[in-house]
Amino acid sequence: MARSRNKVPAHARHKKILKAAKGYRGARSKQFRTAHAAVWKAGQYAYVGRKVKKRSFRSLWIQRINAAVRELDENMTYSRFIGGLNKAGIEMDRKVMSDLAINEPEAFALLVEKANAALA
Repeated sequence: MARSRNKVPAHARHKKILKAAKGYRGARSKQFRTAHAAVWKAGQYAYVGRKVKKRSFRSLWIQRINAAVRELDENMTYSRFIGGLNKAGIEMDRKVMSDLAINEPEAFALLVEKANAALA
């Protein structure tokens, strides 16, 4: 009886990796071994990148809120504003506050007034 060589599944696995490495430079898109390493590393970068994206967006929202707060009240900082909102019992995430600061400045000004009143 002939020896089984697992050709079709192995070829399919190689094709899958080489397809994922399409567009990579040089041997990284042509040779299986280097393509496999490149695709694996790209997956690691992508995984970490999804976490970093969340961090960088939160940082962006905080910067926007800080700028908007300082524009409305020069004595108010971001940390004092958040502290005032907490004392006032207003729970709103930073993404929504950033959106309010950009698209609806009147509503954001009301939030700043409430935070100021809670601090005083």
